[in-house]
Amino acid sequence: MEREDWNQRYAAQEFVWTVDANRFLIAETENLAPGTALDLGTGEGRNAVWLAERGWTVHALDFSDVALDKGKRLAAARNVDGRVHFVEVDLRRYSHAGPRFDLVALIYLQMPQSELEPIIEQAAKAVAPGGTFLLVAHDSMNLAHGFGGPKNPAMLYTAEDVVAALGNELVIEKAGRVDRPVKTADGTQVAIDCLVRATRPL
Repeated sequence: MEREDWNQRYAAQEFVWTVDANRFLIAETENLAPGTALDLGTGEGRNAVWLAERGWTVHALDFSDVALDKGKRLAAARNVDGRVHFVEVDLRRYSHAGPRFDLVALIYLQMPQSELEPIIEQAAKAVAPGGTFLLVAHDSMNLAHGFGGPKNPAMLYTAEDVVAALGNELVIEKAGRVDRPVKTADGTQVAIDCLVRATRPL
């Protein structure tokens, strides 16, 4: 999907993904000391705002200006608009330059491998010494065995794919599949995600 496709999807007044932070982001970062964070593919900013509420200073990047406007409204409503800097950028053309970050997060950035790998490489470069890289996405196995997520297999990937794209840039701490319960009208379903957490040594 291109920028205008996402703008149309985000055009509704209500939030597409809710305003609650991703459960894995919460679990993997709640014990980290707040610092600087880079949220790549922030969408409507729910994760960036949650981090800012906990003392992080966040750079939140996305190519949908409509989504970023909603993120700015959410940040203002939560009184953290001074701690989240929303930036409109197409991650397919993103090249990291400047200071590194204590946390770099990619939460459900679903795109073909050929486009994803360069983004992961740039994300890894953005991790500061002692910093953390965190990626959560719909796993390839979810298409046949899980609930929700993209139906195009080209938009799905695995933890192993992410680790390969990282190369030797970071030290892998976690890499594998995780189950995510999803409440529906028919009861609780299970989505299958991939999760990779890595660090840059001091």
